[in-house]
Amino acid sequence: MSNREGNLFVVSGPSGTGKSTLIERFLAEEPEVRFSVSYTTRSRRPHEVDGKEYKFVDAERFRKMIDAGQFLEWENVHGYYYGTPEHEVTDPLIQGFDVILDVDVKGALRVKGKCERAVLIFVDTPSMDELVRRLSIRGEKEIEKRMERVREEVASKGLFTYVVINDTIDRAYDEFKSIITEARRRQDG
Repeated sequence: MSNREGNLFVVSGPSGTGKSTLIERFLAEEPEVRFSVSYTTRSRRPHEVDGKEYKFVDAERFRKMIDAGQFLEWENVHGYYYGTPEHEVTDPLIQGFDVILDVDVKGALRVKGKCERAVLIFVDTPSMDELVRRLSIRGEKEIEKRMERVREEVASKGLFTYVVINDTIDRAYDEFKSIITEARRRQDG
């Protein structure tokens, strides 16, 4: 890599907006970009691989990591802890690699507070009805309970550097990619 410090891209938004799809597509095209895998105390779902979607740990280990100051940000969501290990972000950035985080809105804002240069990208759907439809298709439970959190998250999107409306995945991806390209151009500028 070059002598430049990498860019930090923090992607956030409600569950079901397509954040993971956009990130996975970008990472497939840009293998030099690092994805910081969050830690969580929730149970692994059948399709998930430890170390890929999340690093699964018990609550005791997570609390020890909090006490040791190992997280850039962490949050308790629906009774489970989620956190971004600081070294997995700062080390690649120093080495010149761009890093992408996929964190909740509160976590994104905490990261911005600690890393002023972070580029915050909020991913949203065209409407609440569309989001409810997507969550239903995914088989999500307690959608109404989730929608309370969604309303809080959407109310914070004005605090983000960019907002990408995922109406069609191809259009949203083009916008997502152009945001990253522009941020790199500004830094190298």
